[in-house]
Amino acid sequence: MDNWDDMRVFLAVARTESLSAAAPLTKMDPATLGRRIARLERSLGAALFVKSPQGYALTDLGERMRDRAADAETQLSLALEESRGTTNALTGQIRIGAPDGVANFLLPQVCAALQLDNPDLEMQVLALPRVVNLSRREADMAITVSLPAAGQLIVQKITDYQLHLAMRHDAAPVETLADLKSRAIVGYIPDMIFDKELDYLGDLGAGGVQLASNSVVVQLQMIRQAGVGIVHDFALPFAPELRRILTDQIALTRSFYLVRHKSARQSDRLTRVAHAISAGITAEVARLERMACLTDSPLV
Repeated sequence: MDNWDDMRVFLAVARTESLSAAAPLTKMDPATLGRRIARLERSLGAALFVKSPQGYALTDLGERMRDRAADAETQLSLALEESRGTTNALTGQIRIGAPDGVANFLLPQVCAALQLDNPDLEMQVLALPRVVNLSRREADMAITVSLPAAGQLIVQKITDYQLHLAMRHDAAPVETLADLKSRAIVGYIPDMIFDKELDYLGDLGAGGVQLASNSVVVQLQMIRQAGVGIVHDFALPFAPELRRILTDQIALTRSFYLVRHKSARQSDRLTRVAHAISAGITAEVARLERMACLTDSPLV
């Protein structure tokens, strides 16, 4: 690569695997990005991407270059961080990858509060119905619902959270698990459950899933219309039509973990943001779960 701008363009396309998705990150239009990538490949005398209608997939050389370029980007960020000197204010851009439940119901409040205290900090939330790939530098840190199996990562537990069955206040009562057989069950699309900790419905004995989505936000909207499903307690304050049911029979506990690439250990800025995000999510889960307890009785 001739300059850092080439690296920035290459990394944006490598991470998004799409010219259109990389365009807003680079503030360039897709056609310009395509020409920049083609010029870079000509200068190297080798292909970095396999182009197809589905997008831009990295070649073996492209994967090696992505890893090297990402490491160089990290070192540059650390150097810039040191050049600013020590300051209490957080600055720069931070991208957090998270499942859509966290991204919709917890991170907006946490990130807004953190940014309010640090006006020069730019917070980005990457909401994905899959595990975020930190090795590919898709994000600076990620929230997961299970411990990573492998990788050169820094992992810290954030907090436990609760899930229960929920349905509309005005629906016919469900008094036993057997009653669920006559109700439409809302849940994940079975072959799109990306983490074993999200496979909630196996022990309910309710049969199949009649209303399904890979998004917990869509599932919540389905339950607001009709049916019964597992809902995060912290999401219930956002759906006042719903109440928890069978809480003495079905009560699930899961955990959130904050995961960073090992190189983040060198950055005081990322460490401080990680601690702030962890503390914020812990407090927000506790606050919203207290509110959720109020939904158990029908509205009057």
